[in-house]
Amino acid sequence: MSTPTTKILLAGDIGGTKTLLRLSEDGRVIAERRFESAAYSGLEPIIVDFLRDCPAQVVASACFGVAGPVDGESANITNLPWRINAAAIRAQFGIPTVRLINDFQAVAYGIEALGRDDLLTLQAGMPLQHGVRAVIGAGTGLGEGFMIWRDGGYEAMPSEGSHADFAPVDARQAELRHYLAARFGHVSYERLVSGPGLENIFSFLCDIEGGTASVELQAAMREGDPAAAISRFALGEKDPLAAEALDLFVRIYGAEAGNLALKVLARGGVYVAGGVAPQIVEKLKDGSFLQAFSAKGRYAELLSSIPVYVVLNPDVGLLGAEWVAGRLSVSATGQ
Repeated sequence: MSTPTTKILLAGDIGGTKTLLRLSEDGRVIAERRFESAAYSGLEPIIVDFLRDCPAQVVASACFGVAGPVDGESANITNLPWRINAAAIRAQFGIPTVRLINDFQAVAYGIEALGRDDLLTLQAGMPLQHGVRAVIGAGTGLGEGFMIWRDGGYEAMPSEGSHADFAPVDARQAELRHYLAARFGHVSYERLVSGPGLENIFSFLCDIEGGTASVELQAAMREGDPAAAISRFALGEKDPLAAEALDLFVRIYGAEAGNLALKVLARGGVYVAGGVAPQIVEKLKDGSFLQAFSAKGRYAELLSSIPVYVVLNPDVGLLGAEWVAGRLSVSATGQ
């Protein structure tokens, strides 16, 4: 394939549930499409389908934010049996530069492209100019990352902190951890703060505490996404057990967001992203998330000074991958 004469960029946000791909040029979106990840055996067949439906384009560079650890030019998707290799994508599609980054690195880069309406402030705090920023987000899994100021801009750093040990803060959470350890062995924060995690919490309330879901909720869980059904019934005050599960979920979510803020000293702010947050934003606003976020003993005052935002734009990871693809194109051409 010939050397690109225009800077057509291919960006991807690759998750356990969905894959978003976008072609763009000079900030103009040429094509964009969502794919159900589990319907494909890997990323390459998705790219084939995507490019087949697009006008013929010569792609200058590509960046894919992937939900899993990246090792050089290769990555495994944590919640899918996929192995992605940048060199293989370069060879198959004739793209000169291809880079894989962690999906929450992509989210972190995308923060810079957001407008005022894309963020909801949970806690204004006292942001430090050029302070470290942290990103966290529940979806199919739990993503985490952080950004440091370097050479006049923010540089995003990857993390797999969501797979660290879950730390209960009271007797009930300790019982929850014991329940999940019997099922999974190791109990990470992702086992609780994710779509499947909300289901795990709900199962605990049923199996250990004897809770019973309404007939309507049970039917909704069978017919669609169980976690989405639990959230919907909780927010609509249609099922007390769903409300209890969501409350416990949000408190654990807030506690881990606070843990991340302490570990990287995120004086530039904590950004709560992912697919779950926009769906439960009213619950995030009720104070339970921030209460757990700041409940850090002697460091409660510090946590109360850190800004906390909810990212409302579902394309933030795609925006970040697109930005990195653009930077790769400039580096390759010197223009």
